[in-house]
Amino acid sequence: MPKQELIPIKLLNNLNTPGAGYDVLRYVGLHDLLGEEASSILYFMGKNLARKFELNSIEDLYYFFDKMGWGKLELVKKKRKEFIFTLLADSVVHRLKSPLETEFRLEAGFLAEGIQLIDNIECECIEEINYKIHQIQFRVVFTA
Repeated sequence: MPKQELIPIKLLNNLNTPGAGYDVLRYVGLHDLLGEEASSILYFMGKNLARKFELNSIEDLYYFFDKMGWGKLELVKKKRKEFIFTLLADSVVHRLKSPLETEFRLEAGFLAEGIQLIDNIECECIEEINYKIHQIQFRVVFTA
């Protein structure tokens, strides 16, 4: 099978859409379509999405999250077997306050695969939502 050409990350500069339509499709349409497996499928969709873009550094991950409207991603702690990131933004606050059931599995999958591609080490990502301070924490755990 021929190798798929990666999408230049700077292509995201050419895309500009309002977020409400995206949120409705993601949190209503996709969950209806995917059913009980939505959480797992969204995680693997995120991993697959990361494989399609040129990701060479942590800064590329920050850029991607920002351009996707997912929020401001920040690496807050590096440990031997894990990285801890936080995700903050007005868009995160709005998502958490909305009446829709929101999750961050797509972002977690993307982040896990992005770190795996950049650092060449197998990893998975677990997200924790802090509703009090409207922050998402991602723990990228190295599995190899």
